[in-house]
Amino acid sequence: MKKNLLMLFTLFIALFTITSVKADDKPVKNNYRIASDSLFAPFEFQNSEKKYVGIDVDLLNAIAKTEKFNISMDFVGFQTAVDQTQAGHADGMIAGMSITDERKNVFDFCDPYFTANATIAVKKGTKNITSYKSLKDKTVGVKNGTASQEFITKNKDKYGYKVKVFDAADTMYASLGTGSIDAFMDDEPVVKYAILQGQKFETPIKPEKIGEYGFAVKKGTNPELISMFNAGLAKIKANGKYDKIVAKYMGNEASDDKKVDESTMIGIIKNNWEQLASGLGYTIALTLISFVLALIVGIIFGLFSVSPSKFLRGFTKVYVDLVRGVPLMVLAIFIFYGIPNLIESITGHTSPLNDFAAGVIALTLNASAYIAEIVRGGVNSVPTGQMEASRSLGVSYVKTMQRVILPQAVKITIPSLVNQFIISLKDTTIISAIGLIELLQTGKIIVARNFQSFKVYGLIAIIYLIVILALTIFARRLERNMK
Repeated sequence: MKKNLLMLFTLFIALFTITSVKADDKPVKNNYRIASDSLFAPFEFQNSEKKYVGIDVDLLNAIAKTEKFNISMDFVGFQTAVDQTQAGHADGMIAGMSITDERKNVFDFCDPYFTANATIAVKKGTKNITSYKSLKDKTVGVKNGTASQEFITKNKDKYGYKVKVFDAADTMYASLGTGSIDAFMDDEPVVKYAILQGQKFETPIKPEKIGEYGFAVKKGTNPELISMFNAGLAKIKANGKYDKIVAKYMGNEASDDKKVDESTMIGIIKNNWEQLASGLGYTIALTLISFVLALIVGIIFGLFSVSPSKFLRGFTKVYVDLVRGVPLMVLAIFIFYGIPNLIESITGHTSPLNDFAAGVIALTLNASAYIAEIVRGGVNSVPTGQMEASRSLGVSYVKTMQRVILPQAVKITIPSLVNQFIISLKDTTIISAIGLIELLQTGKIIVARNFQSFKVYGLIAIIYLIVILALTIFARRLERNMK
């Protein structure tokens, strides 16, 4: 009897273990949100049809199809993808991320899906750089947060070169072209792809093995994603699909995007006008919504700052000093990541904040502090004798403000308010730090595909200039009409 009970108990444990293992291989969500880079060709980039493609994209889609789970990919940039995954905004990330011991402290990784080599690249025709020793007293560029940066920084004293860190590949490549750096190190597939796309680089030094790429989830979460990714990766390697995907983007021929002419400003506009218009639309929407809200908040605090109440004046001073003392990028990042994390730590539930909403809140708070000071200055510019004369006639403080002071203050503040609106418009470029694809980020995505940084950013500058000049003309006419 005891023997039979022991056998049944052993069988139960075995069945439970098998069921648990299989459960880990099944999706527990209808859809998994996966964050990724947007500027890392050939792993993630936009093609000429404005679709995101690349080794990582095709691999993940193939694995999801094989293992029968649904995904939606958001291409928000590498650092934003890291932040969103760590904060729980995304279920996982795939962005050519090297597996390191430091990252294992905060992420769980799948089996490595790509072995990464990094290579030194120089301008084509460079003869005086043939080894690491020949880099002495020269400047080497590297992208922030990469395994290449770790390698270059580790060896800079040994070989005597200087290091310059960049946030994106396009600015690093442009710096090599202008001569502000003498060489750069980047992942070998990325450099090879850039050369195929027409970049005039050479790789004179033998590549270094710097690590392996892995799909990642926040540590302790979504274990089934790791299990499904590993199972799917093994299957597509066995059936040859993996090799076909890698060969598609790392062959010896340039991609089909070369058929689309983006070598001229006209060609860039013709092929990307819809994308640029969308980015401009986000920029204008962000500016208008945030400025209207900032105007309301700023006027309220501005009136508080000239109030007879010491409490209101003190409260406004603290608000203005606090908001103005925090850089806009830091404020946006804190709102987008910090507040949801704070809510999660208190309630135990994740409450992701929409990137557009976070951008509006950050821009509103930032602009409202400056508008409060503009309103305070406008009110104080009205001679104090007018307030005293009105009060001596028995008119209340509120009515004096409404009928005497504020009408004059409005005329005084209009030029400054228009100027603040223009500043808010330009400040929207900072919101791309949380993954929002406004006009500047749109330009970066286009450059990642065509490598025409000078022309694309020149076009972006012209668009901003046209919009700002139109606003300036409108402001001048409004000022004349009010006079």
